[in-house]
Amino acid sequence: MITMTQKAMAEVRRLMSQETDAAQAGLRVGVKGGGCSGLSYFLDFEKEPREGDKILEFEDIRVFMDPKSAIYLKGTELDFSDGLNGTGFNFVNPNAQRTCGCGSSFAI
Repeated sequence: MITMTQKAMAEVRRLMSQETDAAQAGLRVGVKGGGCSGLSYFLDFEKEPREGDKILEFEDIRVFMDPKSAIYLKGTELDFSDGLNGTGFNFVNPNAQRTCGCGSSFAI
């Protein structure tokens, strides 16, 4: 399905510790229409999975993903960068045939 680097897991834990309700939540990873390349990635905290969600576990982090997003994200690695070239989560998606300059949207 997807993988998550240690840096990404550390950042998710840090963000969860700052949000009051997030400590009991999971991370929703998904794809939605939009962005300059046609599809864009999104991350959000949710308390519970939705019906039909795929639920992944990375150590103490639960990840929720709807079946449609799972198709587009198969084989994707979620990473986190805090270097000089920008800070944020990065999706390394082998299915993306084209991405925008900022890396937040893609096309298949």
